Amino acid sequence: MRSLISHFNHVIATYEGKVPLVHFLKNYFKLHPVLGSRDRKLISAMVYSWYRCSKAVGNDDWLKGVMTEWLNEKIWTSKSFIEWLKEVHPEALLDLMALFPFDFVLSDGIAKTEWLGSMLEQPELFIRIRKEKALLIQLLEKAGITYTFITGNCLALPNGAKIDSILPEDCYAVQDTSSQQTGTYFRPRKNELWYDCCSGAGGKSLLLKDLEPGVRLTVSDKRESIIHNLQQRFRLYKHDLPVAHVTDAASQALLDKALGTKKFDNIICDAPCSGSGTWARTPEQLYFFKSESLPEFASLQTNIAANVSRHLKPGGRLIYITCSVFRWENEMVVEAIANNSGLELISSQIINGIKNHADSMYLAEMISYQH
Repeated sequence: MRSLISHFNHVIATYEGKVPLVHFLKNYFKLHPVLGSRDRKLISAMVYSWYRCSKAVGNDDWLKGVMTEWLNEKIWTSKSFIEWLKEVHPEALLDLMALFPFDFVLSDGIAKTEWLGSMLEQPELFIRIRKEKALLIQLLEKAGITYTFITGNCLALPNGAKIDSILPEDCYAVQDTSSQQTGTYFRPRKNELWYDCCSGAGGKSLLLKDLEPGVRLTVSDKRESIIHNLQQRFRLYKHDLPVAHVTDAASQALLDKALGTKKFDNIICDAPCSGSGTWARTPEQLYFFKSESLPEFASLQTNIAANVSRHLKPGGRLIYITCSVFRWENEMVVEAIANNSGLELISSQIINGIKNHADSMYLAEMISYQH
């Protein structure tokens, strides 16, 4: 146990939040091959727990002490550290407001105390069933993996469930349930021209193509490796490859060079953001959050939306999405877009995933009235 505590302390002392914690830990464990799978799991649990609750406890030495106690009592075999802390040390009195002391307003439909409370819980793993539902359920039950239906084709599984070696990879997609809900706004029709301007690895694009394989899709991202990953996933799911551009939608010149005069019926703009709606999964982002990043993101989002909206047909729709809970990145950006980009707001909502132990997202549907 002394060795585990030493490794935990070293990670906390050296990690600066510049890369995702999951990647940092993966590299750390490569440098320390003596650590077995059980040791890696425990160190990861301690590190993630630290970033979840250390600011709420406010006493580093005390928290490290009770983490050692948690290890020594072997409570980790059945309880997460946070669960154990609440039960064994209720005097800790976690100060939720200390987790996020900034005075940023949240979007309508989500309360700050509710959101902060969700930071102390690891979200579920969600999959979207593409085909062979009966087979997938049979395989999960055979493997002893519990599941809950959120919708007819959305399953919630325990986080960390080892499904990749059990389920046929082309029968499902790992996708948060809130992200899946954005598809209800797509309403695609065969032969429509669609553009996913910040595609990432293609979660929304693949959802779109599963809903209507006949759409004609263009995607772009400024990272070539991400576009490569998207294409690999399209091949796996046996969809025709989209027209793909490696370009930065924040630059009107680069975007126009890539797209030319092409106009689209619908554009998905899953804009880069703070990711605050996903911080329960990535508590290190909450821990290292810098207040100045929020107006920077809002400016970037407004710029991207304005640039891509020029490539909408008259009457075409912009579907603006963030995985943020902040009004500054959501309602305020949509208001700026409506005032400056020839778009009219049709509907908007926060997709509050807290009750499902899921991410939270924001979506606004806007229509171009330019002719």
